[in-house]
Amino acid sequence: MKLISSIVEVTWAFSCLSRKYELQQLLNEFCGTSRRTFEFGRTHVVRPKGQHQATIVWLHGLGDNGSSWSQLLETLPLPNIKWICPTAPTRPVAIFGGFPCTAWFDVGEISEDAPIDLEGLDASAAHVANLLSTEPPNIKLGIGGFSMGAATALYSATCHVLGHYGNGNIYPINLSAIVSLSGWLPCSRTLKNQIERSRDGIRRAASLPLLLCHGRGDDVVAYEHGERSAVALSSAGFPNLIFRSYNGLGHYTIPEETDEVCRWLTANLGLEGFRLN
Repeated sequence: MKLISSIVEVTWAFSCLSRKYELQQLLNEFCGTSRRTFEFGRTHVVRPKGQHQATIVWLHGLGDNGSSWSQLLETLPLPNIKWICPTAPTRPVAIFGGFPCTAWFDVGEISEDAPIDLEGLDASAAHVANLLSTEPPNIKLGIGGFSMGAATALYSATCHVLGHYGNGNIYPINLSAIVSLSGWLPCSRTLKNQIERSRDGIRRAASLPLLLCHGRGDDVVAYEHGERSAVALSSAGFPNLIFRSYNGLGHYTIPEETDEVCRWLTANLGLEGFRLN
């Protein structure tokens, strides 16, 4: 009976915690006065083995960290790229009932109708832009990521094209490449109208190359979300976009996909010294 009682108490406590989190979020939205502070984790850097021609910030997925991706990126045959792999802040995440983990922004569900954590997206996009802001002027700059990191990379692309963050502050970085693996596009419903209202936005969108890759067997971020994101970007005025699908691929990456990324980055950034083993 004591064990059953303990289980009931824990379940009840977790339920209360989840409801408390949801109520606090609603209160913050209603009042419009919530200003969160975000403490980003450790940043891992992979130095170029050859001539430094490009710098790419690579963003991990939900619950991960920069270290895991830096180890993979270091093995890629791209000697002229410097990789910067930051770690997202640890924050309560609605999809986990408010349980804290590393996340670039808060998310309750992955869908076009889900509430958007614009404050979190802006904070992460600004952090990425700040990491790129100290690179030499002759270095091409890009952003890539996996899953939630890919969503943040695509959001950063829209900030670059529009010239400002969602909060209206100026976006300061000129991007040359965006890579999204197993991700989705936040704010997709309003993007086309926003770009069409800006001549500079139309010009920037036309010149920014994007690579989106998605597994057809993805059971975390469904393939349809990646496909719809590609369609939304294309219709919004991104003609230099490639969407690659992989039969049987789940929510992870495979050598076939990373080989595609290497070839695409080499071609679009004009990199030298690429050799695919």
